[in-house]
Amino acid sequence: MGEEKKKSIGEIDIDEKITVKKDGKKVEEETIIEKVVETPARVLDETVEATKNVEKTVIEKGPVKGVRNFWRTLGPGLTTGAAGDDPSGIATYSQTGAGYGYKFLWLAPFTFPLMAVVQEMCARIGLVTGRGLAANIRKFFPRWVLILCTVLLFIANTFNIGADLGAMSEAIRLFLPQIDYFVLIILIAAVIMLLQIYTRYKKYAKYLKWLALVLLAYIISTFLIKGLNWREIGLSALRPVFGFSKDQILIITGVLGTTISPYLFFWQTSQEVEEEIEDGLTNIQERQKSLYGGEIKKMRIDIWSGMFLSNLVMFFIITACAATLHKNGIFAINSAADAAEALRPLAGDYSYFLFAIGIIGVGALGIPILAGSSSYTFAESFHWKEGLHYKLRQAYSFYGIIIISLVIGVLINLVGIDPMRALVYAAILNGYIAPVILILILILSSSRKLMGSRV
Repeated sequence: MGEEKKKSIGEIDIDEKITVKKDGKKVEEETIIEKVVETPARVLDETVEATKNVEKTVIEKGPVKGVRNFWRTLGPGLTTGAAGDDPSGIATYSQTGAGYGYKFLWLAPFTFPLMAVVQEMCARIGLVTGRGLAANIRKFFPRWVLILCTVLLFIANTFNIGADLGAMSEAIRLFLPQIDYFVLIILIAAVIMLLQIYTRYKKYAKYLKWLALVLLAYIISTFLIKGLNWREIGLSALRPVFGFSKDQILIITGVLGTTISPYLFFWQTSQEVEEEIEDGLTNIQERQKSLYGGEIKKMRIDIWSGMFLSNLVMFFIITACAATLHKNGIFAINSAADAAEALRPLAGDYSYFLFAIGIIGVGALGIPILAGSSSYTFAESFHWKEGLHYKLRQAYSFYGIIIISLVIGVLINLVGIDPMRALVYAAILNGYIAPVILILILILSSSRKLMGSRV
């Protein structure tokens, strides 16, 4: 009577505990109903775990790892190259395409190796000597040469800042026309100044690096244009055509001046030094001794990638404006924002939107680099404490030049100086400065006394 009734075949006790084993070992006891109910959750958990393992394998061993490592290699070269396509540069390239169609498209592949070689020399000088370009010029050349270059560079950069602030304001007003033009200029300058002064260098460098990707907007906007004749575009890129009229000489000079600009030389050299300081090499002797072959290789990849992107963007801006504006009889524009506005009925809203967004993005990238290069040059010329790794109260003079550059850039717009005229002034000054500084760079980079075995 007291004995339990034996279960017949087919009877199941849902409350009966069963032993769950894993890898042959007893793990826990569960009821049958628990086992059934938990099955979907277990499947989900194991699926997620398997997905994580696949993701980890792809990231660590697959193509994603290669992309990630390449992105980590990029730095000063990428941001310097992107800065060359600031709103002033966009206006110059847009005018080239609108005025002459595909005729001067060959300038993009032509200037690419020139730009890359010059910037690589600047970067090499910074890495080998542990000093900025102006500091090396001060050490090896008469002081008056450096002072003259410093003053002219400051004036040219400041005019450029004024033009870029105006271009950014115009581009924002394409989306928000109700905001006053001058109010926007003041706000833009204030935001850029505060970010540059109060953001830690490491974080600020990342901000500039990601901002460089805005340039992709110009490539995408070109592919949105219908009916492009790629055969004609390709032939124009590979077949140099020279014109000797005054206007054509000016446009070629303008493109060369925008692409190979003196402020990029100083910024590139100083950023290589900043990167080393960020890695803990706080004095010149440490920086000079730490250089190794892998660092040179990494620098070269960074430089050539950045300059390639810069010139690729130039190529696509000229192409877009040639295929739309020039083709439809629009041969002159006054600003980068004008180019965006003119593209709208010809290339569609998406191209217009991307073109305008690009102006805002590269302006936010280019203006701090213009102001920063002036500041580095002044500080190195006059033995001031310099570097974005310093806090404001540690380097008042260095940050003072940045503030003064931005304030004058704002005033250029407020007093009514035409931004495009300011660009002309900047181009003329850069035309005088660039050849002189290029000669100095060639002498420095080929000096065994300075560069040792890294010549």
